[in-house]
Amino acid sequence: MERHWTARLALLTGTAALAVLVVFAGLNSILLVAVGLAGVVLAAAGAWWMLTHTGWRRALAMALVVAAPLAVLVLYAVAGLLWVVLLSLVLWALAVSAGRAALVEDTEQGMPERSVRPPERPFLIMNPRSGGGKVEKFGLVEKARALGAEVAVLDPDHPQDVAELARRAVRDGADLLGVAGGDGTQALVAGVAAEHGLPFVVISAGTRNHFAMDLGLDRQDPSACLEALTDGVELRVDLGRIDTGGPERAEPGRVFVNNASFGVYAAVVRSPAYRDDKARTILEMLPDLLTRHSGARLIVRAGSLTLDDPQAVLVSNNPYERGDSAGLGRRERLDSGRLGVLGIGVGNAAEATELLLRGSQGRGLTTATAREVVVDADAPVIPAGVDGESLMLHTPVRCRLEPGALRVRVPRDRPGVPHVAPPMDWRRVRRMALTMGRVAAGRDKA
Repeated sequence: MERHWTARLALLTGTAALAVLVVFAGLNSILLVAVGLAGVVLAAAGAWWMLTHTGWRRALAMALVVAAPLAVLVLYAVAGLLWVVLLSLVLWALAVSAGRAALVEDTEQGMPERSVRPPERPFLIMNPRSGGGKVEKFGLVEKARALGAEVAVLDPDHPQDVAELARRAVRDGADLLGVAGGDGTQALVAGVAAEHGLPFVVISAGTRNHFAMDLGLDRQDPSACLEALTDGVELRVDLGRIDTGGPERAEPGRVFVNNASFGVYAAVVRSPAYRDDKARTILEMLPDLLTRHSGARLIVRAGSLTLDDPQAVLVSNNPYERGDSAGLGRRERLDSGRLGVLGIGVGNAAEATELLLRGSQGRGLTTATAREVVVDADAPVIPAGVDGESLMLHTPVRCRLEPGALRVRVPRDRPGVPHVAPPMDWRRVRRMALTMGRVAAGRDKA
């Protein structure tokens, strides 16, 4: 019943948003909307031109990006209707938020978990530099050792093979492996844990902690993840693998827990200048990459889908939620057995504007799921970003999943993964709100 009330709230605030425009702006409301859309279109076009040009053209485009929305606001203010527009936007935002909340299913969306006994010889690897020094800040080494874990602290000045370090621990009798570090390090050790059928613990000491987020772990306090050693439950999640080079020059598969990216982003990150000056490197490289004057030409095959020459491709271990406009927020499940595919191919300012306005419905964005994704190119080697690590991979690159290959140990009590609202569907919201009304009317007659 609560979802029905939320649907009614969405309809009420949505109607109020339109009513505010009509009542206080009258016929000018049509002009207000048209001016606002024009400002968005001009700003989007300017952003595209700014990314695909250099020199004075880029300067003009940047001026357009700034001037278009400011001009819209000035016009609203001169007409004395700025407050009307702002109030209408606030009401509309509330309506969409309530509508999406009403559409969340009542059924449990979490992954199945089972109770387990604490490990006897846990082995944890910790990177002291990860996440700006979270290992030291939260006293993770001392707390883990107090719980009976053997801890290996990496030396930032002497790089170590963390996978080999984990394998050595397994040979010495470790019955659980864990990592306090970034997602790239998590993936390497997770591969060893899956190889030996051991449980794996994620300690959210990285910068972004995407894997930890989708497992429902506490990203604000990494030490809370250590409760998995004493009062934990176990999840079975999928593990992504990348095979490269084809049959004639096959290379060992690389594990990924989040995603692998190809195209524009991977090429920029691979540049030697990126680490020293990220913003300048991006602005210098994007014009040629976005207009396809440089970089490899990609061909992506995902089941029956073929993407010819996309500018960027993201292959994820389980799909990201469609409700996230950026497509990169959260994965509701990590056990669906399917890869997520996100391809971007924008050829001009009009397509860039359409992508901004229509999101996943725009022609420049392709989303799909598949059990296997093959990324080929007109080059023998292409750059890739695998869980944040910059690599060069021999083509063709084959991405696949190993369903349920990884046993992840997590605390029994954790923040959890919130229900992810689906895309807004006003018809469903209206039907839900009216259904409540009909039910109530039926009861009154009875």
